[in-house]
Amino acid sequence: MAKKILFYAILAVLLAACQKSQSLEERAAELCTYIPDHQLLEKSRDYMTEDFYAVLDTMFYRLPEHEAMDHEWLYYFVTGNGGAIADFEVVKVEQTDKDHALATISVRQVWEDGSFDESTDIEEHRLYMERVNGEWLISDFDEHKADCIRYIAINRHEQAVRQVISNYLLREIAPFYQQGELCLPTLMMVHETDSCVWGDFWVYWYNISGDTLKTVSGGNHAGRMTISEAGDSLYVTAFVQTEDGAGNNASARRIFGSHYDIYMNMHSNERVREAVRREQLFDYVQQNNLPLHYYQDYGWPAVQLFPESKIVLFD
Repeated sequence: MAKKILFYAILAVLLAACQKSQSLEERAAELCTYIPDHQLLEKSRDYMTEDFYAVLDTMFYRLPEHEAMDHEWLYYFVTGNGGAIADFEVVKVEQTDKDHALATISVRQVWEDGSFDESTDIEEHRLYMERVNGEWLISDFDEHKADCIRYIAINRHEQAVRQVISNYLLREIAPFYQQGELCLPTLMMVHETDSCVWGDFWVYWYNISGDTLKTVSGGNHAGRMTISEAGDSLYVTAFVQTEDGAGNNASARRIFGSHYDIYMNMHSNERVREAVRREQLFDYVQQNNLPLHYYQDYGWPAVQLFPESKIVLFD
């Protein structure tokens, strides 16, 4: 009798372990459907730990729009270009402690009609799971949480540098132009070190007319800015500009040095300059939720700030 009781006890433990493993595998498969595929779905918040969702939300929606798509590691289950669907399978799940588990996921490319190429490589990914309030959530994916945190820190420093340069131009340069309602510099960075930034900087004053920024005045101020740090704040402590007129090219060569060719490729290409200007105006209008759709230089056609699909944001 005692042997039977022991047998059933062991069997119960084994069955419980089997059900536990199956439950983790099923949960891992469910969680896979909330991994970003070019975009982070709002409903993913309920299936991720708070800190992992926060870093992804920052990458996809709190940085300039193009940032997330600059990084292949944020594509996640995308294994092909156009018409492909990520077909994933949970290979195994290892519970590393009572509140953490690691799932191995295999992914292959499947076309929209359900067919797939036998020669297509099957990718393997690592899904990290954490139990929060009794529920298993995504806590990381292929160790990219650390990548996101590092990138966000770098981006925040870059934005701080851009802001201090803009503030300097607004304070020291903009007052010498005919003023409008709004001054928005355009910054084209040529090269940066810990203490200096070489750039092609433009100052523009605008008036707001309906849904259009109309240029009042503007001009170029290219050169090298020295950036100093005091506590948590950054300051421009020196600005060496290129000269106007006949001395412009020689001064640009002297100031930009080995970066002169990069500077000239930016400075002399109107299409590049206007693309950067449009993008930075786009970011400013979005960040400040302004009902502006165009900018227009005097005597030129208005330029649309937003792709057609974006304009509805302000309706």
